[in-house]
Amino acid sequence: MFHLHEGKVCAEVSWLKEEAEKILQIFQEKNVSYQLYDHSPVYTSQEAAKVRGVELKTGCKSMVLKGKDGKFILANIAADKKIDFKKLESFLGVKLSFATREEVLKATNCESGSVPPFGKLFGLPTFLDQSVLENDFVNFNIGLLTRSVKISKQDLLKLMDPIILKFSKSESEEK
Repeated sequence: MFHLHEGKVCAEVSWLKEEAEKILQIFQEKNVSYQLYDHSPVYTSQEAAKVRGVELKTGCKSMVLKGKDGKFILANIAADKKIDFKKLESFLGVKLSFATREEVLKATNCESGSVPPFGKLFGLPTFLDQSVLENDFVNFNIGLLTRSVKISKQDLLKLMDPIILKFSKSESEEK
């Protein structure tokens, strides 16, 4: 089942997970226009694009990475890209790996696959790959596998305050 809501927070807010509530509240406070999608649980970027009815490249994958030093960061890339760990590691000066599901949950209070791109909500340094900015609008989950939003890239930047770098690669570059 798929429902699309525009504008203000719906009456359903009372049952939203805490992180999703925070995000929708921030949108209201900052006058951010958004579309809210209710959908079946999605576990991949491809599934998310399909249920949202959007191009894969408009999705923002938010991934919690763990440095060899034990610190976490949030890395955001377009959903049709892969992380180029070497580029990001070179910038940070530390070896990185994906956080485990348990570490993601502990660091963000969100399941893997539902982490929103706002690292400052979790006290995490936030990195945004330039690939996300190639689209006028960005789609992402808001702390739940069954809820996502679409906002403008300008609003995304205003809310994120990220470090913008190029640290993605296409599938063809991987081979």
